[in-house]
Amino acid sequence: MNRTARNADPEELARFEALAGRWWRPDGPMKALHEINPLRLDYIDKRAPLKGARVLDVGCGAGLLSEGMARRGAQVLGIDLARTSLDVAVNHAREHDIEVEYRCQSAEELAVEQPGAFEIVTCMEMLEHVPDPAQVVAACARAVHPGGTVFFSTINRNLKSFLLAIVGAEHVLGMLPRGTHEYEKLIRPSELAAWCREAGLHVLDITGLHYNPLARTYRLGGNVDVNYFVETQRGTQT
Repeated sequence: MNRTARNADPEELARFEALAGRWWRPDGPMKALHEINPLRLDYIDKRAPLKGARVLDVGCGAGLLSEGMARRGAQVLGIDLARTSLDVAVNHAREHDIEVEYRCQSAEELAVEQPGAFEIVTCMEMLEHVPDPAQVVAACARAVHPGGTVFFSTINRNLKSFLLAIVGAEHVLGMLPRGTHEYEKLIRPSELAAWCREAGLHVLDITGLHYNPLARTYRLGGNVDVNYFVETQRGTQT
């Protein structure tokens, strides 16, 4: 695999760059993200209140989650390495008079520049797209202040997730563009939990995200066989 020094796969970046212009279309290729965004926001806000908090959104794309958190009163910095996506994010926030800061910067670079500077860090639907996800987890841990909260979301790696998240979602239902996910890059909860522990993050909650294809609705709760959210907290300094 071709990798950049910034822990990014150029092919992955190019794929998301190509989708950037349609990111904000509710019926476009990011339709699934639009549909789960209220669930993501509620999950974060109930566990770590957004109002008044300084938040880092890692892998922000065109700003869907970043804007949502800003609307709830957070001071948000969104970072991504896909420049075209960031251009769309900046323009969309400006057009809708929403204050969000965006930078083309990696989590690793930001963590060195601003260690412990954020009360909340979000890294949603991003870990399964980078060459070294453990490195991103460690960077998120460095960026959040002691006692702060880091949220992750990703996809489990097993036969069920392959059938539902890749075959079903991408090839049968067309919920995501084909090729969005690679099975080998999916992440088991046990793997993510181990990376969190190594980075000094305590896992507080793991919650499944489920899609009902008949009702075309999403819900949180239950098993984590396919999509799942993780809430972690950085240990306090002694």
